[in-house]
Amino acid sequence: MKQIIFIVALLISTSIFVFGQATNEEQNLKRIEQELTDALLKGDASVFERYLADAFIFTGPDGVVMSKAEFIAPIKSGDLKFESSKLDDMKVKLYGNTAVVTYQSTDKGTYKGNDLSGQYRWIDVFVKQGEGWQIVATQGTRIAAK
Repeated sequence: MKQIIFIVALLISTSIFVFGQATNEEQNLKRIEQELTDALLKGDASVFERYLADAFIFTGPDGVVMSKAEFIAPIKSGDLKFESSKLDDMKVKLYGNTAVVTYQSTDKGTYKGNDLSGQYRWIDVFVKQGEGWQIVATQGTRIAAK
């Protein structure tokens, strides 16, 4: 009987520990997403340099596919400018050292003077490398006006 109680207690404590780690990782990923959004608003490409994997692939709402360097270039040059960006409905799914983050953004900004304001749905795929998370793929879809 004592063994059963010990095993049940061990399973419960392990579950609480694992759930606590998942919650911390989820919060960390949400923080990274907000940090990237804040950097975009400031035109700070250095944050993207840190969080985008070297093999990063971006698929934009218009279907254009870009590498890390191609994605960061308009932030550095100032061709991509955001006045505001609000993130909503963020969900994080963890799969070991991989995470999928989905969210909606309401954006006001321009690219080379062309308005790109609107609402978008995003999916970011993160991989944990060492102690840190990096985005390996991002895809965005414009939400059609109703």
